[in-house]
Amino acid sequence: MQVEFVSEEKLEDWAEFLKAMAHPIRLKIVSVLIESRQCVKNLSDILRTSQPNVSQHLSILRNKGIVGCKRDGSIVCYYIKDERVVKIYEILNKEV
Repeated sequence: MQVEFVSEEKLEDWAEFLKAMAHPIRLKIVSVLIESRQCVKNLSDILRTSQPNVSQHLSILRNKGIVGCKRDGSIVCYYIKDERVVKIYEILNKEV
């Protein structure tokens, strides 16, 4: 089996992407957003944590392109933007 080497730049991108997801609250946010779009207040209620805490984690996910947001009047709804996240979550959620 021949191993194909990946560029250093791509490895750095992957590491940053995975670091952004590497937190229990961010993984919970991803799991909720896989099911449906949500606003910060709903996420805060579902995760039982403060709105500022949820906003901070959403900011990290948004900055890495993992989630996106859309404003509807005064409400901002978040959704999964990068479909790789869904695949990674499914792999992690499989029983071994």
